[in-house]
Amino acid sequence: MYGNMGNMMKKLQKMQKEMAKMQEELQQRTVEATSGGGAVRAEVSGRKKLVALEIDPAVIDPEDMEMLQDMIIAAVNEALRKVDEMTMEEMKKLTGGLNLPPGLL
Repeated sequence: MYGNMGNMMKKLQKMQKEMAKMQEELQQRTVEATSGGGAVRAEVSGRKKLVALEIDPAVIDPEDMEMLQDMIIAAVNEALRKVDEMTMEEMKKLTGGLNLPPGLL
């Protein structure tokens, strides 16, 4: 019984190390999303920091700033969602599909 517990602890420790490495790698990656048919492009790092924002000058209309603001928000939020999705996919690979609670490892 105790041998199995020891093996389980070793596996968990190995998984923790792999997870730390994976998280470090994910933080180096970036994802991008667009809105308005590509008029606004947002790039977000794995750390969920906005690192680039491009706006097509053709969509800058002083009479309709609300539309531009909505496109910026949509692109940034989609990029942030993609970071979460990327992280979840990598976690599944690491844990073999185990649905471990966040923060366990």
